[in-house]
Amino acid sequence: MASSTALVCETQAWKDLKGHVEDVNKTHLRDLMSDAHRCESMMLEFEGLLLDYSRQRATVETMDKLLNLAKAAQLSEKISRMFNGEHINSTENRSVLHVALRAPKDAVIKADGKNVVPEVWSVLDKIKDFSEKIRSGSWVGATGKPLKDVIAIGIGGSFLGPLFVHTALQTDPEAAECAKGRQLRFLANIDPVDVARNINGLNPETTLVVVVSKTFTTAETMLNARTLREWITTALGAPAVAKHMVAVSTNLALVEKFGIDPNNAFAFWDWVGGRYSVCSAVGVLPLSLQYGFSVVEKFLKGASSIDQHFQSTPFEKNIPVLLGLLSVWNVSFLGYPARAILPYSQALEKFAPHIQQVSMESNGKGVSIDGLSLPFETGEIDFGEPGTNGQHSFYQLIHQGRVIPCDFIGTVKSQQPVYLEGEVVSNHDELMSNFFAQPDALAYGKTPEQLQKENVSENLIPHKTFSGNRPSLSLLLPELSAYNVGQLLAIYEHRVAVQGFVWGINSFDQWGVELGKVLATQVRKQLHSSRTQGAAPEGFNYSTTTLLKRYLETSSEQKM
Repeated sequence: MASSTALVCETQAWKDLKGHVEDVNKTHLRDLMSDAHRCESMMLEFEGLLLDYSRQRATVETMDKLLNLAKAAQLSEKISRMFNGEHINSTENRSVLHVALRAPKDAVIKADGKNVVPEVWSVLDKIKDFSEKIRSGSWVGATGKPLKDVIAIGIGGSFLGPLFVHTALQTDPEAAECAKGRQLRFLANIDPVDVARNINGLNPETTLVVVVSKTFTTAETMLNARTLREWITTALGAPAVAKHMVAVSTNLALVEKFGIDPNNAFAFWDWVGGRYSVCSAVGVLPLSLQYGFSVVEKFLKGASSIDQHFQSTPFEKNIPVLLGLLSVWNVSFLGYPARAILPYSQALEKFAPHIQQVSMESNGKGVSIDGLSLPFETGEIDFGEPGTNGQHSFYQLIHQGRVIPCDFIGTVKSQQPVYLEGEVVSNHDELMSNFFAQPDALAYGKTPEQLQKENVSENLIPHKTFSGNRPSLSLLLPELSAYNVGQLLAIYEHRVAVQGFVWGINSFDQWGVELGKVLATQVRKQLHSSRTQGAAPEGFNYSTTTLLKRYLETSSEQKM
């Protein structure tokens, strides 16, 4: 497909949607929700997973116009180019093939003319073999004890995705049974407090450390890796490193130099972006060590089921496509800058932080893929908390302050059901009562007339009025099994890609992360020379110089 340098906002489809906003602004969700035919057309099901987007500020005509925008943005061709391994990450000249990480063994997905699926399965088979050795106790530590505790060191995409999946599986009955007697912890932050928390209560003799860094040069990860290497060697001697540390990396030379046996390095590829890497060895290795490969394979199959749905389903019935188009509508046309991710499931407490990275690092861009400045906003501010905790935190703003489109995620079946005698409903029913009620409260609101009928005193009526007309969507999963967790992940990954494809940006690079790193290098050099030679801070602005002086003066008594 020839690259077009025209911006999507110059297309007729975009202009039609701009004009259509006025029509939608004349409607209220109270009226839209009374149209049963419209509501029915805005519900769809896939493998028992139900999406209801009828509470979006959209009419049937809006959806038609959004599908026209998808055509104008060549969305279908862009999705095909991704699955075909074309170098759609043009600024880094790379394919974008996280879908290959969970493809069935007999699938053919090519990068640079070569089917990558056999390579993927070669690593998966290696992980299966290694994790079974650790879990069975046939691989032991330096003192002959089984390794029952795992610390995975990584940051960003090497941490948020695996942590989300781990937290989701911890209370799944099947996964929990497989994890008995084992611990998995994640060390991400360079803050020494994170190290202290991670090793607290652990014995180096029974601990395996997984170092996750593609290049084996990530500053935070490698300093943490050296810190834990010191912890292991102090207790067990230098040769213990080969028994107690393994790597997820492609830089075998640096892995070996570090003291890790290169045979215990698990590869991934340039066509896997960090925030899309949870289905690679980055996530699969630590998760397999904790839960066994068979549980993790179900997670991969769930993600793959959505990949196939995304690739082959017509857009009007395609969950990630519809979600992506609605997000574009909310951000670029209705002007809503944020999105709340509200899972009514404590097991999904780490889902919003992961999607924060997937979405904001992907789509927080100011130029098109061809380098043109964008005259419209892209990306959204993602945040969220599990229900009902969030209701007692930020829902006040969502109901009566700024308009923030909400994603409500619920499950039909609880991972850990509780039924108390004498209670009106089960604990899960109590939770889900809120899942069903909140979207309607946001959509309908409460009018002054309703409050007058309830004899609310006049002075309180303005304070108790809810404007309503606040958009949301509901995603109801049958349960939260490993398979469903994989589906949920893939839905959001592809939704983010759809947004980027429509906006005409590169959702797969992250140059915005670089500048701060470069400046931190200059500060690091300054701190070193100030500590070792007493050099005064120089070459910084007045503010930074003042802060550095204060830091150096008050921390000089601490050990370097």
